[in-house]
Amino acid sequence: MNTGRRPARNFLFLQGPPGPFFRLLGAELAQRGCGVHRINLSGGDRYDWPEGSIDYRGRSKHWPLFFDAFVQDHAITDVVLFGDCRPVHRSAVRLAQLRGVHIHVFEEGYIRPDWMTLERDGVNGHSTFDRDPEVLFAASRWLPEVPQLPPITATFRRRARDAFWHYFNVFTGRWRYPFYRTHRRATLVGEGLGWLLRFARTGRRARQHEAAMARLGDRRYFLFPLQLTGDYQIRAHSPFESMTMAVDYVMRSFARHAPADVVLLIKEHPLDCGFLDWRKYIARRARQLGVSGRVLHIDGGNLGVLSARSAGMVCVNSTSGTLGLEVGSPVIVLGDAVYDVPGVTHQGSLDAFWAAPELPDRQLYQAFKKVLHARCLVRGGLASESAIHTLIANSVERLLADDAAPALALRAGRQELGARPASSR
Repeated sequence: MNTGRRPARNFLFLQGPPGPFFRLLGAELAQRGCGVHRINLSGGDRYDWPEGSIDYRGRSKHWPLFFDAFVQDHAITDVVLFGDCRPVHRSAVRLAQLRGVHIHVFEEGYIRPDWMTLERDGVNGHSTFDRDPEVLFAASRWLPEVPQLPPITATFRRRARDAFWHYFNVFTGRWRYPFYRTHRRATLVGEGLGWLLRFARTGRRARQHEAAMARLGDRRYFLFPLQLTGDYQIRAHSPFESMTMAVDYVMRSFARHAPADVVLLIKEHPLDCGFLDWRKYIARRARQLGVSGRVLHIDGGNLGVLSARSAGMVCVNSTSGTLGLEVGSPVIVLGDAVYDVPGVTHQGSLDAFWAAPELPDRQLYQAFKKVLHARCLVRGGLASESAIHTLIANSVERLLADDAAPALALRAGRQELGARPASSR
């Protein structure tokens, strides 16, 4: 029954990941007595949250003031979104901050699998996570150990199904949202054709992978996991305009400065459905740089196992870097990553990394993980019903608790450092 009184917390959901997660999370918040609102900007958004939502069908230039008016009219206290670099989200975040509204940003987990990122105000390159080693050490003493829990159930089929129906409805719903432009670089038709081509080449790619691993044998190697050019990690949080530019940069440095007895193993991203044949491109660049036979391309393999065997990992800013750090491998970051902490990752140049990679400080990395889990991560996932329910339960608690515990731990850590004599730091 509507009493006419506004709830103390009013949540506004913008675009989320494909699938029902945001809708179910909103329903749980409503059960807790919160006000819940949703704005759909595309046919995919409407498919994922068809009822209890409103549509924005106007031009992008009118969106900021529409959003601001909605925030005021509905006394919004909290905005929830997935990814903070989409154009509609960037303008919303800035305006919400002007109104003193809390921003909660979900993203794929900094540490995977089994965890999702949930941060206040921004993620990745926009994160406010404190990377000062002394603060991390001090704050970690106020926090519990990271729990050892069974893995979260996940299937690629579930993620693929949710993504297909979301983007299918983005395409078919263009009549309803005539001015909507997706944040993705590739067209839906082009991406679909890319996936068909990738599936058609599955057998050949598997054989090429096995042949590359046979050529690698027991040779010492550095691992370079590729990312997606269209990912905002590359577009917004790195010095590179594309992954081809990043590959050229890394291969040129390797050719000039790496010891002659080591190999650069470049691993293709498992979700890359572009039309670029990375194997041919890398082989051609290796010939041009005079390192044929020392640069190998693979499409597959267990990243954790490959990291453990490697002499080190080169990342632009992929979360793959945390897999290398977990097994004690040296990692260098070329872009902006939340785990790029002095003492954890190599802080010198890439040219120097090949000959003298800096090993991660294990104690510091464990302290970093404790703070990261407490402040930035929620347990669960998007690839099964049970994973989503786990994610909802943990997300609700984090959203309503407002990150009080990790904030207090960081404050206590900084106060502890402030009270310590300078000579003892």
